[in-house]
Amino acid sequence: MTNKTISRRRMLATTACAFTGLTFLPDRTLLGQEENRQRGQRRPRGFRLGVCDWTIGKRCDPAAFAIAKKIGLDGVQVDFGGGSDKDPPLFDPELWKRYAEEGRSQEMRIASLAMGVLNEVPYKSDSRAEQWVDKAIDVAESMDMRQRIILLAFFGKGDLKNDASGTDAAVSRLKNIAPKAEKARVTLAVESWLSAEEHIAILDRVGSPAVQVYYDVANSHKMGYDIYKEIRTLGKRICQFHAKDYDDLYGKGSIDFARVREAMDEIGYRGWLVMEGTKMPLGVEESCRYDAEYLRTVFPRRVG
Repeated sequence: MTNKTISRRRMLATTACAFTGLTFLPDRTLLGQEENRQRGQRRPRGFRLGVCDWTIGKRCDPAAFAIAKKIGLDGVQVDFGGGSDKDPPLFDPELWKRYAEEGRSQEMRIASLAMGVLNEVPYKSDSRAEQWVDKAIDVAESMDMRQRIILLAFFGKGDLKNDASGTDAAVSRLKNIAPKAEKARVTLAVESWLSAEEHIAILDRVGSPAVQVYYDVANSHKMGYDIYKEIRTLGKRICQFHAKDYDDLYGKGSIDFARVREAMDEIGYRGWLVMEGTKMPLGVEESCRYDAEYLRTVFPRRVG
């Protein structure tokens, strides 16, 4: 990866975040002393498991929480919904309230938000998509269940692979919206068919810490990329992961999740691993439960 000179805007954004963090900690010295006393008693943070709401048939529906809890998960990735003929339903504040109420009731979390609609209404070419991403940042910032990550899908009509002009347009739009995302402390996560190097080229051109990569191990494996190397190459530019296997239930297919975990350990990743099911030989709920139980053996809630 080529080193780039850090832009003044990026430096200011980083400094601003650091200063903001200090304002929430009235006595960092005392807090640090307490943490030191407790460190030997606490196990380091591990992984949370979630599922895409569309995988369990509850796209943009708070009922997804109850199903995910029944499966044994920690939360759900919530899609904005919508399509080529209608605006995303998650723009409605009343729906935010339903998510907050159901989340509290089920004691579940939102792993992240997703704009799957961009596969039909391409961010690279449709002005509505540009407006929707702008609005999605407002939603992420305003929801009672405050969100930090919005997955931007670049598949279908929005595919950037071998599309230089489309990539240029997407980069331009990402550069325009990045300052707003930075201010809101929201990450726009690019998920696509691109390689690690192609993703890095886009991120370097945008030049903002608010634009990162949403890494789907199965999509990249399907493209023939060395996913274990790619995870290490992208490093902390990955903000979240999809767990998926196009060939079978997890642990029986093509993805070596133990090696995925090794790569995550090397880049210091701890956080959400969101299941996106493709093979459901046991039915949706039972297949997801099988996959979740397998993933727990590799990605525990706490890492010793």
